[in-house]
Amino acid sequence: AIVPLMAQHHHPRAVEATTKYFLTQATAAAVILFASTTNAWTTGEWNMTNMSNPTATAMILAALALKIGLAPMHFWMPEVLQGLDLLTGLILSTWQKLAPLALIIQTAQAFDPLLLSALGLTSTLVGGWGGLNQTQLRKILAYSSIAHMGWMIIILQYAPQLTLLALLMYVLMTSAAFLTLKFSSATKINTLATIWSKSPMLTTTAALVLLSLGGLPPLTGFMPKWFILQELAKQGLPLTATVMALAALISLYFYLRLCYTMTLTISPNITTS
Repeated sequence: AIVPLMAQHHHPRAVEATTKYFLTQATAAAVILFASTTNAWTTGEWNMTNMSNPTATAMILAALALKIGLAPMHFWMPEVLQGLDLLTGLILSTWQKLAPLALIIQTAQAFDPLLLSALGLTSTLVGGWGGLNQTQLRKILAYSSIAHMGWMIIILQYAPQLTLLALLMYVLMTSAAFLTLKFSSATKINTLATIWSKSPMLTTTAALVLLSLGGLPPLTGFMPKWFILQELAKQGLPLTATVMALAALISLYFYLRLCYTMTLTISPNITTS
């Protein structure tokens, strides 16, 4: 149903993004079907909640990770988001995550804990590293989305309710960010430098939203990160928690860069200064 929304602007990039999105999602759906068939072949039941076949569970996790864009299956995400307009991008990065995440949460107990941790860690690191060198806002938001998905997956096996909390916070903050960009029709970092003169109040709140996405206290985005790190420490995984915190620090850099351009400079001197 989202394909016509994505292709509604008859632009080569939009069509390319739509095609990429359709192919990745179709591949993931086919792999899920194949995995559940494999599971039914070995166990004789079609139930997804308690799968016992390790091959099938690994395949389902890979397919669902491809659907929500977890690293290392994240490569389609920035390109697809870059080809869309901001509202469709908002739907893609919030609403379209709900169904695959629901499946992941339901089948979480069957997955290999090491695999989940690896997916979560690589996603936060890739989401941090990838966003550093970007000038396009939609790509930055795509990498931010990958990093947030990593935070959700890392805690899934220990406290699924924290995954839901992180998802809720992510959806709220990302919606705010996308709608702000839509209001000011900004797609590049340079455009942000001139927003303050048009709508100062919106610029202030947008800066707060970006810092919240980065996870700075006392803003809302800090809460899920704090709980997740606390839970990881409780489970006796201080190293994982440390790496996650440092990865959050990397992605904080590009949120800060956006804030800097938006609220701390006047137009001619932009990010280079």
